[in-house]
Amino acid sequence: MYKKIEDIISLLDLSKIRDGREEIHQQFTKYIQEKVDNNEDVNLNFICTHNSRRSHLSQVWAQTMATYFKIPHVTCYSGGTEATAMFRMTAKTLRNQGFIFQTLVEGSNSIYAIKHSPNRQPILGFSKTYDDNFNPSSDFAAILTCSEADANCPFIPNADVRIPLTFDDPKVSDDTPMQAEVYENRSLQIATEMYSIFSKIKL
Repeated sequence: MYKKIEDIISLLDLSKIRDGREEIHQQFTKYIQEKVDNNEDVNLNFICTHNSRRSHLSQVWAQTMATYFKIPHVTCYSGGTEATAMFRMTAKTLRNQGFIFQTLVEGSNSIYAIKHSPNRQPILGFSKTYDDNFNPSSDFAAILTCSEADANCPFIPNADVRIPLTFDDPKVSDDTPMQAEVYENRSLQIATEMYSIFSKIKL
């Protein structure tokens, strides 16, 4: 894993996880643990309305934590109720935190290869609907990362489980002097919660 990412992980403060999250974390951990115990693939699809901010941050940090804690057979995806693009500040925030980006396709919905480790397959980052052919069509956990997706997606077809792990939208800071700080803090919040969830998996 790249050193800057490892350094960030080493400084995550679990005491900052807000109250009321434990039950959701337990549900998430239980799903991963059951898959690991049965030596099955762990497919996680992080879903937000536009698949532009929180779902990408969650996808990237969950895959990173699976590597960090050596959890096998984990593949993380993301999608939305509609497709837009990975927002530029989402990508910039992850770059600033040590992730290596390569642009595979440039355009209105650019496709990025995002590496968290020199010896791991890159994460493919681009906006798509949650039921896009790129994402798993069955045997996956649907993780709802925004309240809008939670409300608009009461049922995700063929998902093993539906987990509402929602985060506040950093979009509220767009075009303000606080934008970079808000995105960094949201990314670190998501990283901290993914650390908490994956750290409890027993191998």
